[in-house]
Amino acid sequence: MSSFTVSMMIELLVAGLLVATIAYCVTLNRRLTRLRSDEQSLKATIAELITATEIAERAIQGLKVTVRECDGTLGERLRTAERFLVDIEREVKAGQVVVDRISRITEAARDAGKARSPIPAVEPIVPVLVREPVDGQGASAASTLAAAKAFAARVQTRAA
Repeated sequence: MSSFTVSMMIELLVAGLLVATIAYCVTLNRRLTRLRSDEQSLKATIAELITATEIAERAIQGLKVTVRECDGTLGERLRTAERFLVDIEREVKAGQVVVDRISRITEAARDAGKARSPIPAVEPIVPVLVREPVDGQGASAASTLAAAKAFAARVQTRAA
């Protein structure tokens, strides 16, 4: 073989390797282009995520403020409700005492009426109006008791 043939084979081999290298570079360039475009979309996604995170943090801060305000308002309402509950319980107890006294008075009046055989004619009873206190708390136990005593006294004087 001549040196020309050997040099030609080497030249062809180098040319083939150059073609393969160029083809590989084209493929690598396409992959790098795709990677760069993915990098841009990834950067855009990260920027949107950061923006969404900041908005969420502001919303959380607003919710915390709202929760604190609601807690304060609810606590005040609970304290007010507890005060009203104590007042209502006191009024119910006072009302129960008044009802017990009135029932004892009516039982005494019935017993006195049964002891007498003839039942006298009774004039129509004019109801006693109990004046409501100005403070809006309802009729007091003392005024109700006074009205009940006055009613019992009238019943006893008419029965006698």
